[in-house]
Amino acid sequence: MRIMKAEQFGLQREVEYGTPEQNETVRQIVEAIRTEGDGALLRYTEQLDRVQLDASSLRVTQEEIQAAYGKVDAAFLTAIREAAVNIRVFHEKQMRSSWMDLQPDGTMLGQILRPLKRVGVYVPGGKAAYPSSVLMNVIPAQVAGVPEIVMVTPPSTGGKAGIDPYILVAAAEAGVKEMYRVGGAQAIAALAYGTASIAPVDKICGPGNIYVALAKRAVFGAVDIDSIAGPSEIVVLADEGANASYIAADLLSQAEHDEMASAILVTPSEKLGAEVAAEVERQLATLPREAIARASIDSYGAVLLVESIEAGIAVVNKLAPEHLEVLTVDPMSLLGLIENAGAIFLGPYSSEPVGDYFAGPNHIIPTNGTARFSSPVNVDDFLKKSSLIYYSKEALLKNGNSIMTLARHEGLEAHARAIQIRLEQEGK
Repeated sequence: MRIMKAEQFGLQREVEYGTPEQNETVRQIVEAIRTEGDGALLRYTEQLDRVQLDASSLRVTQEEIQAAYGKVDAAFLTAIREAAVNIRVFHEKQMRSSWMDLQPDGTMLGQILRPLKRVGVYVPGGKAAYPSSVLMNVIPAQVAGVPEIVMVTPPSTGGKAGIDPYILVAAAEAGVKEMYRVGGAQAIAALAYGTASIAPVDKICGPGNIYVALAKRAVFGAVDIDSIAGPSEIVVLADEGANASYIAADLLSQAEHDEMASAILVTPSEKLGAEVAAEVERQLATLPREAIARASIDSYGAVLLVESIEAGIAVVNKLAPEHLEVLTVDPMSLLGLIENAGAIFLGPYSSEPVGDYFAGPNHIIPTNGTARFSSPVNVDDFLKKSSLIYYSKEALLKNGNSIMTLARHEGLEAHARAIQIRLEQEGK
């Protein structure tokens, strides 16, 4: 693991927009689904996933879902149910209400909040299955009141035929009743534009590979999307008293996600930095996903040495990491100085997987430095807001001239006349 001064390290990560060839492939797939519907969807499923389906077998049946329960162990079922409760309780605290404000002159202004009607959740089936991501997408939408939630996932998971039963069980436990065995860019396009078998949605959420990310980018505007997620990231800010083995384990917890994942320690302690680097090597040797984690650590891992914890916080704010762990003597005292981080984990017992799986906050968090301006998935992502304006005659007569002044200043005479005609008739 590289050890260097913070100023020697590139503090910004490039957003992945794919190669020209990948973009063209996605463009062709999306256009084919938009114009041909189920025919193209089935064709690409056979071509890319090596699974031959017909329209009648796209939807996962209730019998398959029930059969999946017999394939998962009891401990998983208990854990997923406990996690679902925690996630639901946390997101219920985010709910807001519509409001209206009545003025003395009879004017009423307000905001009406309504849930989206139909949301699509993408669940990847590539290198590993992530049942926890199902909960993190579905539960906030449910809390928001979304009446229709549909899940799509590839017809094979982790290179093995069939949908991972743990994904099906997690979706069923979260309350999803509509699931389809389609993946990749073709699934995103089907959700966006609809086919004979899959009705279109208002928003698409969930992580995926580069083709899924590019497809989400391509359909944005026809539908809303959560984000274009990049590789996972973790930054640990630690002082000399932190436990090196804890830090190494937490860095590797993100490095094992993907070869492009980023795991960084920021510390003023050269001694701790050396201990963590050595501990990472020791722990790497026994990881089942050693090859992936090692590629991540070699390419994107680093120990960044700073003059002080305060200087470290400045580095953290520039990195704007997805996950930030603060392992210092008094982490709570630093909280007010941290401006840019998707999720903040304070203290030695708040290991990143606590948030990934169980505590309740959402683990779908902004990556690639976008925590500077965006937030984890939350209930608001599934609500739309309408402004409410009821203007009284008294208010219009009082403010009409000001409204016309602004309209005419912008050269919009018809705007001004829409007010003037009322003043002329109502002001009599």
